[in-house]
Amino acid sequence: MNDINEQLKEIKRSFRLMMNGVAAQSMRDKGLEYHVNWGASLPMLKAKAKEIGKNRDLAIALWKEDVRECKILATMVMPADEMLPEIVDIWMEQTTSLEMAEMASFNLYQYLPFAADKAYQWMASPIPIYQICGFHVLSRLFMKGQEPNERGINEFLDQAIAAIKGESIAVRKAAVTCVIRFADLGLVYERLAKTAMKSVNLDVF
Repeated sequence: MNDINEQLKEIKRSFRLMMNGVAAQSMRDKGLEYHVNWGASLPMLKAKAKEIGKNRDLAIALWKEDVRECKILATMVMPADEMLPEIVDIWMEQTTSLEMAEMASFNLYQYLPFAADKAYQWMASPIPIYQICGFHVLSRLFMKGQEPNERGINEFLDQAIAAIKGESIAVRKAAVTCVIRFADLGLVYERLAKTAMKSVNLDVF
């Protein structure tokens, strides 16, 4: 555990070299609140994650820090095949910003062995951040050619329609993108998506 603590200290020190005050201020102006935000760029954080390599215990320690860069790095260094569903649930409960929802979905959640199960569960949640993660993860799975079964299709389209009718712009955007990815799976899916979108007077094709 001492090794993890030392590594964590070294990583936090390295953020000073990545500091971008203008980017950090811009994020604050947009309502992105973190206890600490160095404004580090994603390419810099990706390079740092590559240098560190995958490390479950370090990822858990990083996530516990209320520092933007620590949380993003946590999503990059957590091995997807070692992340337990209960840890995913804890991380989701502690996700409060759109940026972090997107980072976790793209860097980690789409690679989980149980990604589809979680995505459907999150889509049906009343919490916008959960819905956004659900649609983001499903978008990625559809892009990889993962086809849902009949029940999954119906559930997805129902949730997408509900999201598009909802009040959250971010959820609507994530749902529309996901429907487009769903349509890209093939002609049958495209027809189903078009029919579903007509019911909400939306022409995205």
